[in-house]
Amino acid sequence: MNEFNGDLNGTGKRFAIVVTRFNSLVTEQLVTGATDCLHRHGVDEGDVDLYRVPGAWELPSAVAKVAGNEKYDGVIALGCVIRGGTPHFEYVAGEATRGLGAVARDASIPVSLGVLTTDTVDQALERAGTKAGNKGWDAALSVLEMAGLFQQME
Repeated sequence: MNEFNGDLNGTGKRFAIVVTRFNSLVTEQLVTGATDCLHRHGVDEGDVDLYRVPGAWELPSAVAKVAGNEKYDGVIALGCVIRGGTPHFEYVAGEATRGLGAVARDASIPVSLGVLTTDTVDQALERAGTKAGNKGWDAALSVLEMAGLFQQME
């Protein structure tokens, strides 16, 4: 049996991060975690491009555009949707993740999902670098591994 696994070596690879400006208190921490992860795994600072979009609703279209330009080895989508008192949360969170899933299935490069969907600001902050680690880091680590695997699949 032949087995293939991605590695975490980012040397010579290029990545894009697409992040929402909405809930920037949280999303900026996700960006910090993602870029730290990429740099610690050999990705040069100049090989990471950061794209900012208004909110989670806009993530799928921006990620699709970035993934389709054949410039990158992977794309990291970062955002934060916090439940409020209306059903708006369900619509935005559901469509953002559904849209990113569709982009990931259609893209020729890996797309990593780093969109937090939480009930409270405290939960979001916990996942952006305090008690629960940094989900931006986790999303970057995932895209690094998948980029290595995609490279082997070629």
